[in-house]
Amino acid sequence: MTPAATRAVRVALVSALALGTVITGLGSASAQPGATSAVRPAAWGPCAADVLAEIPAAERTKVSCAVQAVPVDHSRPRGDSTGVVMMKRPAGDPAKKIGSLFINPGGPGGAGLIYSAYGSSFFTPEILEKFDLIGFDPRGVGRSAPLRCFRTQEEAEAVNEGWYALPITKDEIASSIRQSKVYTDYCKINAGPLLNHMSTEAVARDLDVMREAVGDRQLTFVGFSYGTLLGATYANIFPHRSRALVLDGNVDPQLRLTNGAQYDRERARGFEIALDAMLKRCDSVGVERCAFAGDARKKFDNIRESLRKSPTTLPGGTQVTLTDVVGRTASNLYSPTTFKALTTWLQSIHAAQNPSAALTAQSVVDVPMLNNLGGKADVRVLPETPYTSDDSYYAVNCIDKPFSRSNRNWAQTADRWERESRTFGRYQAASDLLTCPTWPARNPDRWIGPWNRHTKNPIVVVGNYYDPATQYLFSQRMAKQLGNARLISVDAFGHCILGDSAGADAAVTRYLVDLTAPANGQVFQPNAQPF
Repeated sequence: MTPAATRAVRVALVSALALGTVITGLGSASAQPGATSAVRPAAWGPCAADVLAEIPAAERTKVSCAVQAVPVDHSRPRGDSTGVVMMKRPAGDPAKKIGSLFINPGGPGGAGLIYSAYGSSFFTPEILEKFDLIGFDPRGVGRSAPLRCFRTQEEAEAVNEGWYALPITKDEIASSIRQSKVYTDYCKINAGPLLNHMSTEAVARDLDVMREAVGDRQLTFVGFSYGTLLGATYANIFPHRSRALVLDGNVDPQLRLTNGAQYDRERARGFEIALDAMLKRCDSVGVERCAFAGDARKKFDNIRESLRKSPTTLPGGTQVTLTDVVGRTASNLYSPTTFKALTTWLQSIHAAQNPSAALTAQSVVDVPMLNNLGGKADVRVLPETPYTSDDSYYAVNCIDKPFSRSNRNWAQTADRWERESRTFGRYQAASDLLTCPTWPARNPDRWIGPWNRHTKNPIVVVGNYYDPATQYLFSQRMAKQLGNARLISVDAFGHCILGDSAGADAAVTRYLVDLTAPANGQVFQPNAQPF
């Protein structure tokens, strides 16, 4: 292409991206006469002002942004293209630079663009010194042509009315099934060309385009939560292009891609394991450090069962429902720093339900809800990061995870899950199991294995013992399924751990920098314990 033509393409791509559209007729560089590479180099330039406003002031002069064209359908590389937005935080010492380190924060639907500017939250200074950190919003997410099922907020609010996070009564169940079908109908109408091309396989192939665009021969990658599935998928599609991959807070890839219902059923069990461990820890530290101590398990169960019958009113007049307690507890299990506030709030509910119970001297505080898409996604959040409204969560999960094409038996399944996982079974069932049966994508592209292709360097799998969203068993399964992996563990609560365990951070640093994989089976401690 001539320089003028290249500039025109970039202007068109950026303009279309701002509107959340797909570029037609651009094709890939390989489709252009005289092209020597299938991928155009990343064209780095200033980041948009609204992007810079979301990152620390000290990082704003360092970072640059680019929009990388990728095929909407990778099986048709000369077809329509869409844009993936990337942010680069350059290596602190260019003379020691090893390459680029790509980051995915999870979700699916986690906007990862600004994570490169928050690298010090997850990585040691040595990594910041020797790697360009690359954050990106995957296709259909955030600023990368976001897949949206609605045209207006009013439409979204109308659909969400009557769609319950925890449907229990016959009327609530019927209403939720009806509204979830209305939602997927809206998606069929409005989602656009990406609807059939939001699989993790498609994102992995995008990642390979980005790797080439930044000039790296092989990929260095750190994925959190759902990002572990992205890393595992990349490693099995492109094993010879995988340099060093770290997977923190792992999914079970084989189960997730072959049996969506069973995967979510086991996710509910993971939340139950984490809750039970938190309540036991609360009792062990005593009421001085945990206001809910004193047979915390029994008190929590009593709260839950009481709220199944009717809401509880706190002294200030706030009404608490079962959905409030289940949703807030699920959300706060992601972050051990919130446990103390959560258990203080639970104690206030216990006291309101049992007026004779003595309140502790601790004040009742509001417990922040973590921004993990209302508990439906696995995003490890950053402070004050706004949620960008799109519908990528279901777009990815309903393509990747196979479910029955009918939800007429949903109520019976939810009852069964609830009997197994009394607090979180129904809550988990009210997400993908309810919505994906009517998702409008048909015969989408998706990777279902194999998962055991051998990479030259071992993949490092990191798992917390009491991770709620991706239970520790999933990390064990991930390590076993991969063709060449090392599992390191952390005796910790919370979802994902990098940046919060000096031992694990040191092992990961040596691996990313020197390709020295940690010994399999090591167990580390977190930097801080809850309470």
